[in-house]
Amino acid sequence: MGNRMLDKNSLPTEKEIFEFIGNDANKLLKQFEEAFAKQYDMQKELKFPFGNNYGWGYKYSHKTKHLCYIFFEIGEIDVMMQIGSKDTEKLNEVINGGLFLTKELWKNKYPCSNGGWINYRPKTKADVKEIMRLLAFKKKPVIK
Repeated sequence: MGNRMLDKNSLPTEKEIFEFIGNDANKLLKQFEEAFAKQYDMQKELKFPFGNNYGWGYKYSHKTKHLCYIFFEIGEIDVMMQIGSKDTEKLNEVINGGLFLTKELWKNKYPCSNGGWINYRPKTKADVKEIMRLLAFKKKPVIK
């Protein structure tokens, strides 16, 4: 994990988050949020989950369905999501139909029930599009 916002006692402001992640990552975060808001009824909460090593991040949900976290790192963002399915054939189709990076992340996933957790660090708009594709497998988009 890169350097993260690990001071649990100091709630970061949007300005501090922007300065921490930098301009490029902030653009990707905005692209992600715009895409997310088109597909889901976006709920966004600033959280400090999972103990002391993950740091501050946004939790994104659709109504009560948690979809992913975005953690803040110096110069980048880390989209952490759990992907799984009882239908492993369909899950493999989704993973294998994705970008090369998706396949690599899946090989190194943190296993969990019928799937696992991946940490996707988007660098391009294509990465953001891929993240949205994976989220659409997790939760069918709501047509707006």
